[in-house]
Amino acid sequence: MAATCRPLTGRPFGHQNSPSRQRRLALPGIFFVKAGQNIFRPVLSVWVGGKYILILLTYYKMGKKHKLLLVAGARPNFMKIAPLIWAIKKNERGVPSERELEFRVVHTGQHYDEKMSGIFFRELGIPKPDLNLEVGSGSHAEQTGRVMIAFEPVCLREKPDWVVVVGDVNSTMACTLVAGKLGIKVAHIEAGLRSFDRTMPEEINRLVTDALADLLLTPSVDADENLKREGICGSKIKRVGNIMIDTLVANLEKAHASRLPEQLGLSPKNFAYVTLHRPSNVDDRENLRFIMEELNFLSRKIPIIFPIHPRTRKMIKHFGIPVENGRSFQLLEPVGYHDSLWLTENAALVLTDSGGLQEESTYLQTPCLTLRPNTERPITIDLGTNKLTRLDRLRGDIQEILENRSGPGGIPPLWDGHTADRILDVLIEKT
Repeated sequence: MAATCRPLTGRPFGHQNSPSRQRRLALPGIFFVKAGQNIFRPVLSVWVGGKYILILLTYYKMGKKHKLLLVAGARPNFMKIAPLIWAIKKNERGVPSERELEFRVVHTGQHYDEKMSGIFFRELGIPKPDLNLEVGSGSHAEQTGRVMIAFEPVCLREKPDWVVVVGDVNSTMACTLVAGKLGIKVAHIEAGLRSFDRTMPEEINRLVTDALADLLLTPSVDADENLKREGICGSKIKRVGNIMIDTLVANLEKAHASRLPEQLGLSPKNFAYVTLHRPSNVDDRENLRFIMEELNFLSRKIPIIFPIHPRTRKMIKHFGIPVENGRSFQLLEPVGYHDSLWLTENAALVLTDSGGLQEESTYLQTPCLTLRPNTERPITIDLGTNKLTRLDRLRGDIQEILENRSGPGGIPPLWDGHTADRILDVLIEKT
């Protein structure tokens, strides 16, 4: 170990240019002197011939790891925190201690999902949750209250520097409320998205979360503008890109190895991929009947692949709606993430009411029709391949895509697979 000797003359307790000035010596031995924030130097003190000799041994850095609580309320939330976990693990190698982070994953258990097994987490490359609050389902008020009651003691025990929430589920808002009341900083990933439809529970969750969060990590310029209109201070807003695209990019190679096309006899750009589950589309008898009739008509022109949500299947059965399930119209059980990516990338068109598929189809440059009156992701329309549709023009909009009249789209800025790295940089900077 390298060392330097500095004789002290005249004063046994050191002089103004000596490190010992920062701490008086009472006895010979090894002690530490502060040499900067979180930096201490070990010094050997020896009494020789009426003088103290100080031997500077080496530098020793005593840094505090900054703790994050990463909150997920449902399966899609884990797809969004996974890239952040990858970035933290990558950051652990060879960084100064003041940039070190530790994290704990908190699953609120808002939605039970039998597919969330150990295999799910291993395939995603993240650890199983450290904590599962197991709050279960219920009304919005019941669920929000249970999450708050269960999450508060976690915060008190863990004392995190940041609570990181994603998306717009009830757990996102509930955990933000708890952290805000305890004075713990909150970072919201996917901040600023707005449908401007307050009949949607998710819109209320977005508004409350963004009003309380300390750091608003946005995916696109429209989200920045929404927050500024609501009076959010610009210093809290950081545009980082779309974290779901990080997950997509990391899993695209696995998606290309999907066995689904072989099993279903599919060829690229020769089928339509359909996912529908929102109450406005499937809980109304006439709406759902009309949708299924239009899909039956479409299946005579192009094969349809429809992984059917349990809610949608239940309502089809409840309403007694006939379905032509055959080679040209295949109703499937819900598919996994990699199979869904293959379908999205290779479909001639996507028909959906899902927010995530609007983003994925934009990145993969697949024409998308969103069967909703609004979207919280208008960037997928302005720059991407998405278009809002409604029942009375659904057939015409589909025909436009099949005739290649929809026009090309682009990929929004910062949707590049590096959003998590930018988030990590901002969190470290703000800690």
